[in-house]
Amino acid sequence: MPLPHRLSSVLLLCVGLVCVAGAQDVHMSQFYASPLTLNPALTGGFDGQLRASINYRDQWRGLLPSPFVTSSASLDFRFPLKSGGRESGDAAALGVVFLNDKVREYDFTTNQVMVSGGYHKMLDKRTNQVLSGGFGFGIGQRNVNYGNLTWQDEFSIRPNGDIGYFDNTREQLPTNNITYLDLNVGINYSYAPRDRPGIFAGAAVHHVNQPNLSFYGRDDETLPAEPLFRKYTVHVAGQLPINGSTKILPRVLAQAQGQSLEALAGSNVRFAFDDYGTTALHVGGWIRGVRNVDGFGADAAVALVGIEYKGVLLGTSYDLGISKFSAGNRGRGALEISLAFLGNYENESLICPSF
Repeated sequence: MPLPHRLSSVLLLCVGLVCVAGAQDVHMSQFYASPLTLNPALTGGFDGQLRASINYRDQWRGLLPSPFVTSSASLDFRFPLKSGGRESGDAAALGVVFLNDKVREYDFTTNQVMVSGGYHKMLDKRTNQVLSGGFGFGIGQRNVNYGNLTWQDEFSIRPNGDIGYFDNTREQLPTNNITYLDLNVGINYSYAPRDRPGIFAGAAVHHVNQPNLSFYGRDDETLPAEPLFRKYTVHVAGQLPINGSTKILPRVLAQAQGQSLEALAGSNVRFAFDDYGTTALHVGGWIRGVRNVDGFGADAAVALVGIEYKGVLLGTSYDLGISKFSAGNRGRGALEISLAFLGNYENESLICPSF
């Protein structure tokens, strides 16, 4: 059965983007709600003892027969350090993150398990000024179900006039499951005095070792490798108190990987409902731009609503497509949901922001 014209166009564009950009990462619009995948230096970047996070992204539902789905779960711990029997303000941290990305239509799956460590050096307790460094290492795994794919030599026309992929392929298929080692490093700086303007800025390099993701190149050394390009990330956020209950929280993110470039800019507004700031509403939005064959341009507008309640943070966002490509998909984009829990949460002076 031939694919509908709109679906065929989408799949062809996806294949074209993969060929141009090479191996790339998945991405989250709620990037600060997935801190361990954003920057390993954010491991333990909170005021408490433990943090558990879950993220889910569902892209192009209703446009493709099965949506692209990305999910992650992470857990990190913060260990305050003492000097002379007293807490110095420094802290060590350890975390682990599980990531799953799946293209269900072809049963193409990427799984990662990453362990990260961080160290947070208190530069000034009065202004909560902290310099952090972190690293991550882990194992990645990719597999594909060849039974869901078709090849050119399978195409035939039967005597009764039926047209389709009926024949058996003579393609020499390699193993459909590969594993690789992955290494990440990062730094982060925070200046977050309580109830005053603050800034959070960080940078990270992911896939330092550029692992080989080729299925074919592992069985035949004469074939070229397919490296997972290094990803360079810069992120900046701020907090601008307006009054005792309201803060403006601007966000900027830029990521470059191979020939691809992505940037997000926007802001959240946080409305606290009690004197202790433990219950709050977040409302925000930002614009994402990407570089494609036509140059750099706006790709999507992102809207977010989030709730905080006594150390539990729930965020929901939606990407509304605004690029030329979006004209054919009626603006359909991606739904994201994030959920985090901060154990022994103490106050809102964080090393990194949420959402």
